[in-house]
This record gives sequence, structure tokens and C-alpha cells, in this order.
Amino acid sequence: MNAPEFIAKWQKVELTERSASQQHFLDLCALLGHATPATLDPTGESFTFERGAAKVGGGDGWADVWKRGYFGWEYKGKHKDLEAAYAQLKLYAEALENPPLLVVCDLDRIVVRTSFTNTATETHTIQLAELAEPTSLDLLRAVFHHPDKLKPGLTSQLVTERAARKVAEIAARLHERQKSDEPTSPPKGGQLTFTTRGWGAAGRLDLTCRNREEARAAHAHESLQRAAGLACRCP
Repeated sequence: MNAPEFIAKWQKVELTERSASQQHFLDLCALLGHATPATLDPTGESFTFERGAAKVGGGDGWADVWKRGYFGWEYKGKHKDLEAAYAQLKLYAEALENPPLLVVCDLDRIVVRTSFTNTATETHTIQLAELAEPTSLDLLRAVFHHPDKLKPGLTSQLVTERAARKVAEIAARLHERQKSDEPTSPPKGGQLTFTTRGWGAAGRLDLTCRNREEARAAHAHESLQRAAGLACRCP
């Protein structure tokens, strides 16, 4: 399964959480080239659906998916309250051996929160419509294969790589949009500068736009800030 196929399939789905959640996760495994829980761990000791977990404060519950040392994952139906899902997942965290990532999903959104010891929590959100973007796939691969890449304070390289990909995506979109427009006057110089923020000494990225209209268009691209954690300055 590729990303466009995944998006097309799950945009149509209106199933309940119970009916859809495991198939959704199996499709993510196929998309990311990751073994399914039953294939990787037939006994369910370290990677499984429906992991039983005692709640902090008493009572028992179930984490929808759990991979030891990687994540706890909670599903909700479309358009449901993911903050409530996150609060529920936190109650299981200790019983799940305190995974470094807590993930909640309503089939339209995947929200990844870091939960590393002695670090601040950071949140990464992937909208279904944006799942095919390289930055979204990089994030999901980190969740499934390399959670330490998302550890706050140790991710400047990943952030820079994601920022570079996002800038390239914006430049390509602007180029395609401008190809059919013949300029009526010489372009005015305009430069948009992006710098990574929040991880210390990360790389600096510069995107030179052909005119101020392009600079404003790129500056307004809010998903860039959400996906890559960037501060934008436009002269």
C-alpha cells in the first residue's frame, strides 16, 4: 500500500472505532514496511493489539496497540475527542512500561506526543490529507522504527531534514503555480528565511522567492510551522 492509496481508502471510511482501528493500524504497517503485531510477536509479549493495563488510581483497561519501548496507541472514532483519548492513555502509561511515545488517532488525525523521562512533552500532528508528504512519512517511520529521533533536545538533525523537505515542497508548488503565469513586470526581489526553533543549534535554511507574492504565499503556509517547528521571517 502506498500513501495515496491509504489516504483514498481512509477518507471514505465511516466505521466505528471498534470496527476500524485494527485494520487502520495494519494498513499503517503495510505503508511503512513494518511487520504486523502477530508477525513480529506471535505471543503478544512486546507488540500487540488490546494490551491489558491497570489504570493509575485503580481499575483496568486496554491500550489499543502497544509496542514495548516504542509507543502506546489509542484509537477513537472519527471526530472524537483526542484529548480525552490522550488522558486515558496516560492512565495506562505505567502499566505499559512508560513508552517514550503516546499516540492517539481518530482515523483523520494521528497525534504523537513524546513522553521521554526528564524531558518536556512535544506534540506532532499528522492530518490524513497530509500523510503522503515526506515530513509526515518521516515522522511515522520514527514512531515505528526510531522513537529516539523524536526525543526533545536530540532532534536537530531530524528537524533540519524535515524542514529542508518542507521548503522543497513549497518551492515546487510555487514553481508549478507560476509556470502558467507570464510576468507583466520585472519581479521584485523578496527573500523568505526559515530557521529551526526549539532544538538549539540547528541548521539554517534559506528560500529565495522570485517576488514578494511568492514570499507571502510561503510565509502563510501554516502547515510548515506545524510540521517542522519553524519560525518564519519575511523582509
